[in-house]
Amino acid sequence: MPDPLYLEDLQPGQRFVTGSHALTQEQIIAFARDYDPQHFHTDPVSAKDSFFQGLAASGWQTAAISMRLQIESGPRIAGGMIGASVELSWPRPTRPGDILRVESEVLEVTPSRSRPDRGFITLKSETRNQDDEVLQLQTSKLLVWRRKSP
Repeated sequence: MPDPLYLEDLQPGQRFVTGSHALTQEQIIAFARDYDPQHFHTDPVSAKDSFFQGLAASGWQTAAISMRLQIESGPRIAGGMIGASVELSWPRPTRPGDILRVESEVLEVTPSRSRPDRGFITLKSETRNQDDEVLQLQTSKLLVWRRKSP
């Protein structure tokens, strides 16, 4: 397992790619029944006549899977991925059979002026499928700890 990353280890332009997750129709329906019970997420037949023209995963499921991928195999931020803010969009639907991965890039590293033990990074993350289509765009401001002085 790689060493945890502190603010001093991160720089603009640094990139990370996660492992992958294959999404099944059963997973989409189960998540939607519990958290987003709309017919285009739960019923493959009626979903054909919806805006999505077929079964689509909830955007929140795509976000949850993306988060898990980031935690399991993305940048290993010391102390965890602590979000301060996020901007999220879903340019195209996530479908059964999609194999998701997350590609991230550090856009900005900003040490805190008032708290010398921390800072923030801006991380742009794209959740892509097996055809390299972007399914989710996320720009997050994350709190990142500095190394403790000896």
